[in-house]
Amino acid sequence: MKILMVGSGGREHALIKKLKESEKATKIYCAPGNGGIAKDAEIVNISAMDIDNMVKFAKDNAIDLVFVAPDDPLAAGMVDAMEKAGVRAFGPNANAAIIEASKVFSKNLMKKYNIPTAKYEVFDDPQKAISYVESENTVPVVVKADGLALGKGVIIAQTIEEAKDAIKSIMEDKQFGDSGNNIVIEEFLTGPEVSVLAFTDGKVVKPMVSSKDHKRAYDNDEGLNTGGMGTISPNPYYTDEIAKTCYDTIFLPTIKAMEKEGRPFKGCLYFGLMITPKGPKVIEYNARFGDPEAQVVLPRLKTDLVDICEAIIDEKLADIDIQWYDGATACVVMASGGYPLAYKKGLEITGLNEKGGVENAIVYHAGTKLEDNKFLTNGGRVLGVTAKGATLDEALEKAYSAVKTISFEGAHYRTDIGKTK
Repeated sequence: MKILMVGSGGREHALIKKLKESEKATKIYCAPGNGGIAKDAEIVNISAMDIDNMVKFAKDNAIDLVFVAPDDPLAAGMVDAMEKAGVRAFGPNANAAIIEASKVFSKNLMKKYNIPTAKYEVFDDPQKAISYVESENTVPVVVKADGLALGKGVIIAQTIEEAKDAIKSIMEDKQFGDSGNNIVIEEFLTGPEVSVLAFTDGKVVKPMVSSKDHKRAYDNDEGLNTGGMGTISPNPYYTDEIAKTCYDTIFLPTIKAMEKEGRPFKGCLYFGLMITPKGPKVIEYNARFGDPEAQVVLPRLKTDLVDICEAIIDEKLADIDIQWYDGATACVVMASGGYPLAYKKGLEITGLNEKGGVENAIVYHAGTKLEDNKFLTNGGRVLGVTAKGATLDEALEKAYSAVKTISFEGAHYRTDIGKTK
């Protein structure tokens, strides 16, 4: 099979490395890819949002499977375009990807179908939003841009003034463009966070092993929210009992709700959960593999990922037994100095071998480029260094040992992945 991966980050690199393990994968392309991905797939210079040229490339090269990994092309209908052209594609159609592309849609869906989530209100007028925040007078409070914002459209305001500033920056200053035309204001939930990715063919849902993401830029969960500074799997707070509750009250009801709405969801659905004192609740949905959750979940997958993709496309997920490795995985993200704000690009990375890896760990490239056989930084999150172990402590020790062998100017990473609540 010839496979085309759409995207350019650490998640896509993790997916490619897992697809490469399949005997069915004879050739893998990636568009637009990055420096590290170039060592595992043939790079194609097409933007992830260039639907017409992506379809043309798939047709011209007789691609057997297109894997659309990022949120933007899913929301823009790339899977629909591939299907219309007769190309098999993994990922939800645009009418199902709305579960991530619109926070207003997903919150209203949960309310309609009694799926547990935080109390919320929706606003299209900044003054009404400010009046609501003042009248509720409860902090912390969560302010979310409705649309896609590269994982950065959520602000947890610690004071009423911060909430008002957040409303103004999203709705009036258009910090996230049109994504901020509408906002969701919701209650702040407390408890451990859990990320659960799930395979689904629109009818059957098969949750993957759990993980825990660390969003804040600095140790002790301080600093700004990022796209993710590291992950562990399994999540120590996600017990078998909680997993069953989540399946019965959240996972299956969500899939059934989308089917009832005429938006059957096929692909990978991400559930961002909070284990509150009143039970598990949904913080957010993503219409694709999480990043960097994929970097700790995929190394634990035993079953051929190509077979799973095919079963989902053919709506035969019930027929496949998905197996997982025991033990644990840990991923430490090495980011550019200054991330998630301003940072330099084009800095040489040392310590990697010619394939972009290191001993005793898997290095997923997120923001790199390859020039004159040298790996250079080319993004905020640069590398995801992942290790496996029989225990979480062993996985973390291996991951951090590997991180210490890699360097670039201003390199920044958290030293407490897996240690904080």
